[in-house]
Amino acid sequence: MTLWSDFLTNDQRLIHKWKHYFPVYERHFAKFVNKDVVFFEIGSGQGGSLQMWKRFLGPHARIVGIDLRPECKEFAEDQIEIRIGDQSDKAFLRELCNEFGAPDVVLDDGSHMMSHIHASFSVLYPQLPRNGVYLVEDLHTAYWSEYEGGLKRQESFLETCKGLIDELNADHSRGALPPTEFTRTTLSMHFYDSIVVFEKGRHGTKSAPQIGKPLTKPRWRM
Repeated sequence: MTLWSDFLTNDQRLIHKWKHYFPVYERHFAKFVNKDVVFFEIGSGQGGSLQMWKRFLGPHARIVGIDLRPECKEFAEDQIEIRIGDQSDKAFLRELCNEFGAPDVVLDDGSHMMSHIHASFSVLYPQLPRNGVYLVEDLHTAYWSEYEGGLKRQESFLETCKGLIDELNADHSRGALPPTEFTRTTLSMHFYDSIVVFEKGRHGTKSAPQIGKPLTKPRWRM
């Protein structure tokens, strides 16, 4: 069953998601199905998405819901644990990593405030292991002033992402931008409507070999 089918037939806790997010989830989370995975979801909503990830990822997944609201504690069940705290509290986030280990997946569906997104990313992204995935959704708020956003506003997380594109390609900048830890540990960045996804991975030696027979000019007969 696809995630979309699971969503449409859900009869448990309420799930609230944009329709176009589901193919993105499947594309980037499928490799974790039936694996021993630690999945952090920032923002627990009404608890339905936590149950959805449990069904999708399978019996070995450990789902950790992170939310400010104490009432979210009632969402805890087999494979789902809830921790109450502020996603912008870096000490709290480090405590979570100490308790559960480095998350394999982080899905930020929290406050959507730009400063909160930045704080969570600065702590949790470096913790992700090789092949980890970090997804930030609902980034249409990056254009809205009430979420500290705005078109080309420096505080916008999307503006940060634009700079991270340069860091991803720093090895080719001819010294204009020194490679960073982000350069060395990030395999790819993916942009969708209201979503950005970071995939970690190891880089081998970067080269562009030429293999095969070179093209020769054909000899035309007159």
